[in-house]
Amino acid sequence: MDFSFSSNTPRRAPDAITAGTTLRGARRDAAILVTGAGGEMGHGLLESFASERRERAAAGETFPAVIAIDLRELPESHRSLCDEAFTGDVCDEKMLERLLASYEIGAIYHLAALLSTRSEFVPEIAHGVNVGGTLNLLRIAAEEAANNGRPVQFFFPSSIAAYGLPDLDAKSAAGPVDEDRFLQPHTMYGCNKIAGENLGNYYAHHYRKLASDRMEFPVDFRSIRFPGIISADTVPSGGTSDYGPEMLHAAARGESYACFVRPDARIPFMTMPEAVAAIRGLMAAPRSELSRVVYNVQSFAPSAEEFLLEVRKHFPDAETGFEPDLARQSIIDSWPASCDDATARADWGWSPTYDLASAFDDYLVPRIRARYES
Repeated sequence: MDFSFSSNTPRRAPDAITAGTTLRGARRDAAILVTGAGGEMGHGLLESFASERRERAAAGETFPAVIAIDLRELPESHRSLCDEAFTGDVCDEKMLERLLASYEIGAIYHLAALLSTRSEFVPEIAHGVNVGGTLNLLRIAAEEAANNGRPVQFFFPSSIAAYGLPDLDAKSAAGPVDEDRFLQPHTMYGCNKIAGENLGNYYAHHYRKLASDRMEFPVDFRSIRFPGIISADTVPSGGTSDYGPEMLHAAARGESYACFVRPDARIPFMTMPEAVAAIRGLMAAPRSELSRVVYNVQSFAPSAEEFLLEVRKHFPDAETGFEPDLARQSIIDSWPASCDDATARADWGWSPTYDLASAFDDYLVPRIRARYES
């Protein structure tokens, strides 16, 4: 991806686009915006940008400022990787306008969201945050595109929660599910992800369709439907797909664990480093080579029992049993056992780094052991 866009004197977008906004500063620094930067995916992206900046500096090249937003103040480990950090809500339009007074945004990585389990307890709030926040950022991307005369890249992390298979028989018969089937999610989080995908496609291809002065392709929207993500560096926080990493972390701590799904429950997973690499890979791909805006990716798809067997190879004394929670199990049953990622492989060269065994051997177990032994 070419980040070498330059700052210039912005042109005011048409009034139909910029109603309610202020004219932005005559000189603004070129920037990448990362929302939800306080999470591990955000941290991984910030580290990736910092590494690229060092490489470019060594070659005498420039790199845009990296601006972070999170609802909570970023820890120093994150703050040190970005040029400026804002504490606030992506639904706060005034905060976003203050940010835009100083920075010309060329790319947005919109990671901020209310996650799946919490969203089921407060679905209306989840919709406001997950859809309203996404709409705010897409509007800003379109305004920046009009001001600066070029599209703004926009990354949106979607989820396997976007799927909704009707029952276990359909799940068994479906095989690897592509991006266009079974899009009737059973959770508010999944509904929000589908809404975000559709809004992104609208801003990319149909924004202000009837306006005579409409800009063609203002937002270069790209999205990945992530499977369950496993990290060695973050303790799971009760997400619907966290039964795998929860049993692994519990075993490493020497604690017992009651898995909330059946032994035969199956969904796809990938590691956090692979997720970050997938984001960078998709965003670096030439737009002309992309056949769609939303892509599946996955690395391995074990059953819960197969995951436990791998845990016990490394932690033989792991005390893990199965105590299915019917409500959470029903959500897992509505997600594909495997996702078809052939289009991502063909369009932008996606390829997983790990299978289940190598993920444990080369990434998860060494780092988790070091975490708890220290």
